[in-house]
Amino acid sequence: MYTRIIKIPEGVEVNVSRGKIEVKGPKGQLARVCPLILEMKKEGIEITISTKSEKAKEKALVGAFAAHMQNMINGVQELYVYKLKICYVHFPMSVKVSGQDVSITNFLGEKKTKIVKLPSGVTAKLAGEIITVESSDKELAGQAVTRIEQATRVRKKDKRVFLDGIYLIERDGKPIAT
Repeated sequence: MYTRIIKIPEGVEVNVSRGKIEVKGPKGQLARVCPLILEMKKEGIEITISTKSEKAKEKALVGAFAAHMQNMINGVQELYVYKLKICYVHFPMSVKVSGQDVSITNFLGEKKTKIVKLPSGVTAKLAGEIITVESSDKELAGQAVTRIEQATRVRKKDKRVFLDGIYLIERDGKPIAT
């Protein structure tokens, strides 16, 4: 039998019921479905994730789900924050954030406006040339950042010359090495 134990900090409420986990905290609430192979129990201020088998794949699943649980607990305590920078050389790109949409106009001189839809639960703010993406769900925040980056990816041109785009510069307060 292989187990992992996760401690629940103060101010966070965790409910385990029939293969579903719900985490509530000051910054929001998240829910996730647990794989059927795993057994989950809440005992006081600890959650035990275990599997009956000692197979490597099931051990990996226990570890992965424990990491997902820890990310959920961290996310409802403090939001995940990503920062992107708008970079352009010749054509002045303009970006607007309205609700769940990020509108990108004049990218490489294109007439068409690119609209990126953000997943629900993710907020974006624009301050000068910096876009800040925040969410209590780490996976949704990362997905939103990737969608914005991919909308401004330069295709079929020399990437050494055409440097325009929106690039990730900071993840959870840590700068990205370029």
